[in-house]
Amino acid sequence: QVHLVESGGGLVQPGGSLQLSCAASGFPFGSAAMNWYRQAPGKTREWVAAIGTSGVTTNFADSVKGRFTISRDNAKNTVYLQMNSLKPEDTAVYYCNTRRYFRDYWGQGTQVTVSS
Repeated sequence: QVHLVESGGGLVQPGGSLQLSCAASGFPFGSAAMNWYRQAPGKTREWVAAIGTSGVTTNFADSVKGRFTISRDNAKNTVYLQMNSLKPEDTAVYYCNTRRYFRDYWGQGTQVTVSS
């Protein structure tokens, strides 16, 4: 059974940094691409970043490019999202995601609030 658990969210001032983690279990993590999404209040969920199985290939939404990085530790079955230069518009619930056999799996999400 696929299980994704996000952590690391919180309240941070504009310009600050946070690192999110997503612990995965129930599937062969090292062979799965992983994604981060976010959903702000009143808005649809949007894709933020993706990482390939080895961690070499990464992609980012234009809104976070140059500020966020994504990485993974296949030995720990964990994917990370390092968020720097945070802006109020980054406030959202952040979700970890993977797709297995055409089905999307999601964690419970972790709240990130950027406010002074």
